[in-house]
Amino acid sequence: MIETVRVNVAGAPHEVRIGPGLIGQAGDALVPLLARHRVAVLTDEHVAELWLPAFEAALGAAGIEVDALALPPGEATKSWPWVERTCSWLLDTGVERGDLVVTLGGGVIGDLGGFCAAILRRGVRYVQVPTTLLAQVDSAVGGKTGIDTTQGKNLIGAFHQPALVLADTATLATLPVRELRAGYAEVVKMAALGDAGFFDWLEEDGDDLLDLGPASVAHAVRAAVRMKADIVGRDEREGGERALLNLGHTFAHALETGAGYSGDLLHGEAVAIGLGLAADLSVRLGHCDAAVPARLRAHLRASGLPAALSDMQAHLPDTDGLIDLMRQDKKAVAGRLRFVLLRGIGAAFVSADVPEDALRAVLEAAGDRG
Repeated sequence: MIETVRVNVAGAPHEVRIGPGLIGQAGDALVPLLARHRVAVLTDEHVAELWLPAFEAALGAAGIEVDALALPPGEATKSWPWVERTCSWLLDTGVERGDLVVTLGGGVIGDLGGFCAAILRRGVRYVQVPTTLLAQVDSAVGGKTGIDTTQGKNLIGAFHQPALVLADTATLATLPVRELRAGYAEVVKMAALGDAGFFDWLEEDGDDLLDLGPASVAHAVRAAVRMKADIVGRDEREGGERALLNLGHTFAHALETGAGYSGDLLHGEAVAIGLGLAADLSVRLGHCDAAVPARLRAHLRASGLPAALSDMQAHLPDTDGLIDLMRQDKKAVAGRLRFVLLRGIGAAFVSADVPEDALRAVLEAAGDRG
């Protein structure tokens, strides 16, 4: 069964379609969006082996010509050299402003490809076809695109809404277990920031989701997408409410940057650790009791995710180094850090009232926590 969630962004409303078999239906889905029957597909080398032939066949059956570029997998591809390579390829293939770029893959391809579409000819339309849980519940929805730099994660980018998102849940069966779990961290984040009942459900049925039970997958992806679509529809440019979607991410982005965007720490793993740290900071500042981080960590660890700095294998900067990286956070205002904190499970808020000594104490204590 295919379900549709509407993202009502002013000037760029679009649909997120969720369900199995959408890659096979992609030709019919894209034809109404095309000025001419050709598309440029950006993917990575792993996804290309698994899903590009089926995607090309579906488009070919609808009379759509395909040019495809497969990039190296991994976070390191979200960088300036690959922006230049990708944009040059798109121009060489003759992509025009009225054409369509398709991103087939996970968050790296979606973020990079969406950014290239945003800057190419000052804006080309694109379609997201996310193939990972993380991308389906988070990065493919909302129109944030961008790349990483040595200064921090996603610091260069653009808001550029897709024309359509096709979240084929059948693709999740080809994910490595570690990638699936990393995506699950973003599901937990959505529940923790705004839906206590959804978190209760995850504690009961999250195992079935990770086992790819069809009903559980459909429920979780739909719930996460609806929550994000509602927030983005009200606050596309992160002027207020949308910042809540960054729960755990100020910590997570600093951890990823500090680890050198290596395979030692996936984005979702960093988010899982960041959720616990955000909850710790909330406790230290008196916003919630210690049961909140304990409950979060218990569920994350039961799901096979790291939940504390001591769970990490990657080498990190010291406390001062991590705080310096956090100063690059996009939520910072007038040089002052803002954090998404918790009053409880399902009750997040943004605060600029975070003394550095409290942040420092949380980070230093975290290194000793088991």
